[in-house]
Amino acid sequence: MNKKIFSILLISFVVLASCSKKVNSCGYSTSSIIAPSGEQEALHDSLTARNIDATLDPSGFFYTINQPGSGVSPTSLCSTVSVFYRGGFLNGKGFDSTSTGTPAVFQLGQVIPGWQKALPLVAKGGDITLYIPPSLAYRSTAVKDTSGNVVIPANSNLVFRVLVADVQP
Repeated sequence: MNKKIFSILLISFVVLASCSKKVNSCGYSTSSIIAPSGEQEALHDSLTARNIDATLDPSGFFYTINQPGSGVSPTSLCSTVSVFYRGGFLNGKGFDSTSTGTPAVFQLGQVIPGWQKALPLVAKGGDITLYIPPSLAYRSTAVKDTSGNVVIPANSNLVFRVLVADVQP
């Protein structure tokens, strides 16, 4: 009889524990998107034309680690990250950046796939430049400001300089 009660308690514990993990999960799914070879080649050609030497990630974005940082890196899409960044285009024109002294704070799962895949490459204090093709950014969707003006045209290659100020795994 004791083995039966123990088995029921063990099964109940496992079921309850698995339910609590689902409740505490942030609910983001890992992206399996890989940029098409045509996007990768076009971005590579644009970087080469500008004498930019960057590493190709298997998912299809390019990056340069300016400073790897030390300590904690984002370990999952549930990691909370504080960053300072500047976003722009290959022609140097910027479209967004953090305010001086005020980092952007978010869970990694809340941002574009290119950031999700790139930020774990550096740790707290790290500085990385990202060259992201459309498939790992906003794809064929134009990004507009609150007035309806297009800020990021559809199918744009994007450049981000990101300094990771803090990471909460």
